[in-house]
Amino acid sequence: MAIYIDPPLWPAHGTHFSHLVSDTSLDELHAFAAAAGIPERAFDGDHYDVPERRIEELVAAGAVPVEGRVLVRKLIASGLRIPARRRNKSLKVPLLTRWEAIMPSHDALFLDLLDRWSEPHRHYHGCTHLLSVLEALDLLTEPEEVPRTVLLAAWFHDAVYRGAAGQDEDESARLAESRLAGTGLPEDEVAEVARLVRLTSDHRPEPGDDDGALLCDADLSVLGGEPEEYARYLAAVRKDYAHIGDADFSAGRAAVVRHLLELDPLFHHPRARELWQDAAHRNLKGELA
Repeated sequence: MAIYIDPPLWPAHGTHFSHLVSDTSLDELHAFAAAAGIPERAFDGDHYDVPERRIEELVAAGAVPVEGRVLVRKLIASGLRIPARRRNKSLKVPLLTRWEAIMPSHDALFLDLLDRWSEPHRHYHGCTHLLSVLEALDLLTEPEEVPRTVLLAAWFHDAVYRGAAGQDEDESARLAESRLAGTGLPEDEVAEVARLVRLTSDHRPEPGDDDGALLCDADLSVLGGEPEEYARYLAAVRKDYAHIGDADFSAGRAAVVRHLLELDPLFHHPRARELWQDAAHRNLKGELA
């Protein structure tokens, strides 16, 4: 049981803000905030936003200072994290923070990718999906760091999205090859990013391909959501394919579901199987029925 606070990285109102969270319960978080005189309006669903000037005081009161990524991992593990798709605020700042952790000084590439993920025709395959995949990678690898090539592959895996299975992944991989070539990233890492992106076409990494399995598991983590969350996922996917008639969409979607059910294993990482496999099979079989 603990209260955690991350560094003040979030600019607003002429200062910078930190996040204050509990790894146990919102009741504990609210009690700590009330005792510290933090106003209720500072609460945002699963955390309090607190200004930089109060950090020292809050640490003295018992808040544990941690890096932003560690704070997110603890919040996810607690079960209190609000999924990205349910957030109303812009995802630009949290995505930029994650990008700068792996590719600092490449703002132009970040903005290009953000524009792609924010295209208006995307409903499921948008910024919320990107952030969810990145958070799933954190959850699967904790306490270790996610390999940089895997993180970059997550950023590029749906960078091109027109609803053409296989073709989108190949074009996304080629985009990664062309855009990363000028960043100073070693050639072998660029090639590995492209290879990983192509794996998300069928989610069938070879045995022993730990990084490929990691990315595929994170990409499919949405399948293991609660029924309500899975229903939102299905509704968003249908909107992504709004240009396709109901009969053709139903046939194509059924083929996708059957392919997923035939994957053995569906999830490769032990933690992924523990977290999502049973629920994923339940959801997929229910959808097919």
